[in-house]
Amino acid sequence: MNNDSSVVRLVNRLRTEASSGQPGDQLPSTRSLVAAYGVSPVTVSRALARLAAEGMVIAEPGRGTFVAPRRSVAAVQDVGWQTIALCDARVNSTDLHALTSQSDPASLQLVGGYLAEDLQPTRFLAAAGARAARRPGAWSKPSPHAGLPELRASFAAPVGAEPDDVIIVPGGQSGISTAMRALTSPGQTVLVESPTYMRAIAAARVADLRPVAVPTDADGVRPDLLAEAFARTGARMVYLQPTYANPTGAVLSAQRRGEVLDAVRDAGAFILEDDWARQLSLTRTAPPPLIRDDTDGHVVYLTSLSKPAAPNLRVAALVAKGPAAVRLTATRAVEDLFVARPLQEVAVELIESPAWSRHLTGMRAALRARRDVLVAAVREHLPGVTLTRVPDGGFYLWLRLPQGSDDLEFAARARRHDVIVGPGRPCFVSEPPGCYLRLTYCSATPAELTEGVRRLAALC
Repeated sequence: MNNDSSVVRLVNRLRTEASSGQPGDQLPSTRSLVAAYGVSPVTVSRALARLAAEGMVIAEPGRGTFVAPRRSVAAVQDVGWQTIALCDARVNSTDLHALTSQSDPASLQLVGGYLAEDLQPTRFLAAAGARAARRPGAWSKPSPHAGLPELRASFAAPVGAEPDDVIIVPGGQSGISTAMRALTSPGQTVLVESPTYMRAIAAARVADLRPVAVPTDADGVRPDLLAEAFARTGARMVYLQPTYANPTGAVLSAQRRGEVLDAVRDAGAFILEDDWARQLSLTRTAPPPLIRDDTDGHVVYLTSLSKPAAPNLRVAALVAKGPAAVRLTATRAVEDLFVARPLQEVAVELIESPAWSRHLTGMRAALRARRDVLVAAVREHLPGVTLTRVPDGGFYLWLRLPQGSDDLEFAARARRHDVIVGPGRPCFVSEPPGCYLRLTYCSATPAELTEGVRRLAALC
């Protein structure tokens, strides 16, 4: 179970106790709470800190913790004027809630896009972060806008690019947003796979672009329909995940690679190649990125460390040639100048360390085992659900629900039973061809994966 679950349970109990008391009443001592609830002193400290942040209690060093005075309810304010000032929303608020809402840490997590804590190289990152923070100029010397030269070189080498072609960005999502804003104009069309990464759809809409779907199948995006979409819409960019696409796990077939590049060249357009799962290959070597076959600057390549390392290592790289690279760098400089130097230095140390390859080997073995556990549980407990494929990499299983199902309603019912799953509908730009669920095997233990599917079976 999530490491925060014991903290959450204690917070809930102490909140109830504080609510029933009077302002000024003293809560039991840390020693008494440890004995009463069977938790550690650290758990008690964290629980009390959360309650203090909520304003429920007041901690007085040397005296103890006391119930805080009741806060008066603020007068209701009139914010109706904002409806007119804000104009039309560019992002569906329902979908955005699905992107940003935080679930109860005690729930079984079959959703999410980051490694479970036990799979992250946290000790190495902590030590590297401490060393980076102590380096001369770590805080006083700004980073170059495009990033530290040694980090740019580390990202360039695996894809056969020059270091000058690399722009360091604060995470893959930032890279998607930057590329869409820098290389298109408001009101234009951007093509996306269908289904696709839901946050890419949101990024396009926030940039005032019109996402248009291009169908995919087991071999990735269909080149014939991609060419037709370019001709029909006049789009100048397509967002693709050729390797272990989110959510389907599809890999663009070898035969289609050239056909996709030809369609893009004929349209005079860009591919935004999101290679987020490059390091997450589980059973075979991942095919080379499309940028390796591109000589004329049509492919803008994106890769990130957040997925294979840790969510808070917000370091990613855009790789582009020619005027596109200049425009991307300029856009980054205007948006937030640069990625913090200490974070970049941590990334350099991680990539260049022998510990990185050891981490990747162990992580892949663990993910492969968890994928197999989740696949076995789905096949055993959800016979009415179609597993569209067993992915060779990435984080996700893409499941088709029986005809007549409602994925949004199913996900809501699952949440009420403390199982968090991803409905498929937000992964589609337009009407989906069926009802789907996205389950992840990266964010939970094998036992939790099995138990989560058992609970889902009870809802079918």
